[in-house]
Amino acid sequence: MIDPSTQRALHGASNFRDLGGYKGADGSRVRHGCVFRSDHLADLTPADIAALQAMHLAHSIDFRGVAECAALPYEIAGVTNVAMPIEPTAVRRVQDMLASGRTPGTAETVELMCDTYRGFVHEHGPTFGRFFRHLLSHSTPVVFHCTAGKDRTGLAAALLLLALGVDRDTVMQDYLLSNQLYRRSRSVEEAGPAHVMDVLWQVQPAFLQAAFDAMDRFHGGVSCYLAGPMGINSDEQEQLHQALLDR
Repeated sequence: MIDPSTQRALHGASNFRDLGGYKGADGSRVRHGCVFRSDHLADLTPADIAALQAMHLAHSIDFRGVAECAALPYEIAGVTNVAMPIEPTAVRRVQDMLASGRTPGTAETVELMCDTYRGFVHEHGPTFGRFFRHLLSHSTPVVFHCTAGKDRTGLAAALLLLALGVDRDTVMQDYLLSNQLYRRSRSVEEAGPAHVMDVLWQVQPAFLQAAFDAMDRFHGGVSCYLAGPMGINSDEQEQLHQALLDR
C-alpha cells in the first residue's frame, strides 16, 4: 500500500499522486513516473507547473464535462490537454431534488452515488477505452483528472490498476486515499445540506463496489469489460503491461 505522505504535494491541486509502486501481474510493480492522477489543475501555482514540467509531463487527460472545463480552464506550457468528457450527474440530480423542495437523506444520496458509478460502467466504456489507448500510443508521462479527482478519475484509476494485475483490495485502498488527499473547495462544491455534501465530496467503498458489481453482473467481470465495452483486446492489455510494469 502506498503511503500518502510520500506522494508529491502540489500547492494548487490536491489528490495528486503517482500510480506507480503497486504490485501487479506476475509480481511486477507498476512503474513510477508514468501515470498520475489528480483533481482539477486550474489553480496550479508557478511552482506547481515547474514541478510538473520537471516530471516531463506531456499530456493531461481531462474527464470533466463541458461546463466544468469552461468554469475552470487551464493551460500548462508543454502539456497537451486531451478532453475525454464524462458529464457529471450526481450533483445535478441532487440540485434538481433540492430545487423541487425535496432533500435526500444520507442513504438516498449514497445510493445516488452508487447509481452514478453504475452509469459510468454502462455508458462510458468507450471513453475509458480511449484513455487506455492514449496511454498505449504515448510513452511520455500523463496525468488524468476530473474535478475532485475521486469519482470519474477514481474509476479510471481502478480500471487501469486492475488491467495491470493489481488486486481488488489494493485498488480499493488506492481509491479510498481520496478521503485523505482531496481538499474540498468552495470553488467547485455546490451549496447544499451538509449531510448530502459529505456524501458527494467523499468516496465510500460502496461507490466503487457498485461499479465492480455492474461489471461482474452485466459483462462477466473486469477482463470482459476491458475487451467488450472498452474495446481493449488481449494484445493491447499485454502492451499496457509492457509499457507500465517493471518486469
